[in-house]
Amino acid sequence: MNWDTIVIGSGIGGLTAAAALAHSGQRVLVLEQHDSLGGMTQTFARQGYSFATGLHYLTGVTTPDGGQGRLARLLNALGDGTLRFRPLPRHFDLVRLVRADGGETRFAYGAPEADNWARLKAQYPAEAGAIDAYAARYARARRGVNLMMALHGLPRPAAALLRALLGPWLRRRAGETLGQALAGIDDADLHALLAARGGDYGLAPAQAPLALHALVMGSYADGGAGYPVGGPARLADSLAATVRAAGGALRTGARVTRLLADGGRVIGVRLAEGGDERARHVVSAMGALNTVQALPAGLAPDWRDALRRHLPSHAYITLYLGLEGSAEALRALGLDGANHWIYDGQALGCAPDPEALLWQSPTDTDAPALYVSFGGLNDPEQAHAPTAEVIALCDWRFFATWRDSSLGQRPPDYEATKAWIEDRLLSQFKRLFPALKNRIAYHELSTPLTQAAYALAPEGAMYGLACTPARLLDPALHVRTPVPGLLLAGQDVASLGIEGAAMGGFMAAATLKPALWKLMKP
Repeated sequence: MNWDTIVIGSGIGGLTAAAALAHSGQRVLVLEQHDSLGGMTQTFARQGYSFATGLHYLTGVTTPDGGQGRLARLLNALGDGTLRFRPLPRHFDLVRLVRADGGETRFAYGAPEADNWARLKAQYPAEAGAIDAYAARYARARRGVNLMMALHGLPRPAAALLRALLGPWLRRRAGETLGQALAGIDDADLHALLAARGGDYGLAPAQAPLALHALVMGSYADGGAGYPVGGPARLADSLAATVRAAGGALRTGARVTRLLADGGRVIGVRLAEGGDERARHVVSAMGALNTVQALPAGLAPDWRDALRRHLPSHAYITLYLGLEGSAEALRALGLDGANHWIYDGQALGCAPDPEALLWQSPTDTDAPALYVSFGGLNDPEQAHAPTAEVIALCDWRFFATWRDSSLGQRPPDYEATKAWIEDRLLSQFKRLFPALKNRIAYHELSTPLTQAAYALAPEGAMYGLACTPARLLDPALHVRTPVPGLLLAGQDVASLGIEGAAMGGFMAAATLKPALWKLMKP
């Protein structure tokens, strides 16, 4: 064996697993198919601007008293200890319901959670009782979801016992949707405000498990939100340093095409450019669907079929904007670094609708829902060149016509369509942010094909597998797979997003090295 462990994929899940194992003394090989480390924490530069591809804000990295949150402490313990995080504004998520007549209803979410409920009741006093009832269901769902997440990392016998004992209770908790919990809210605007941040997990209220909504929203409301100083790429730099210091290696442009097996046990990988690498264990952080695609024929057919029953999460479009002026100048215009969650009634031709998450016809209509992040306002090292990222969830089928084309060799009709969408989204942004319409110095668009090429995301998915009730409870999504020698890491294991992927990677490493659990201090 050349290595103690091979990790496939250098996103935050793969790098957290690799750094944790290196922290335990292992020689780890990390293989990344792209030419840069970091997965969706990587950045790219254009004309002096640095753009974030997937990390726009983080939970678990700050505390109300200005300290480091649990995720920040864990990453610094596993990495080189140099990571720092800057808090976003206290009210870090601004929801904007833009009516067809151009008027807006606004509400800014922040921390602590009790303050959100109190301000909502002050804004909607007639709904105070309904808000209290919803908050109680939300809190109950949040308590239950922690057990659901633990089932994906507990030893399989213990997880099976808990499923047998608590199966009906777990299914009820996972099956309750956000839409059902909001049924007691009569005011349409309040209903929309409570549901508006579904883009953080990519599901509309009618499909989103309340437990998932409570997990994601509640994690931000505990300690606020933060952003890495120096940009998201600093996470990969820090974790990679630990891997190298322990005698490991990280290779880019190294695409794994096949998992190697001997006697039913995974013993290594085969690379697209030729050559094999072998190790006692392989940790796959390239996504569950990509993992089973790489399995040798006939190996673990039931597990393979179980994972393929899950659909990818929704695809998305991103418009990257480089803005003229300093961060200080933009703050003078009223921007404070908060994220904007916009439901655009003008795009819909009617009242804003949180169920209308997907941009179905991006060449013919404006996006019904947008998420806008101002990373350049939250990173002091980028204050001289502030940026914004404008994200719209979309339907993969719109782009599927070009799925077989290659990066850099897209056909003319794709390029023309992409340019049309870019112009339309840019015009919509200027309408929604009139103070910035003359400050856009650079713009560039990515589509689901971009995501599929750079991150090997099936159907350009934003969050791996769609986080449905079935996915929350599926025993097939466990860090220890039915195939000896093979473990899963990343957001398909437990929870989605950057923190969820990091915890999925840590759970995989701690399965091999249980002493790592001592790093998970409260």
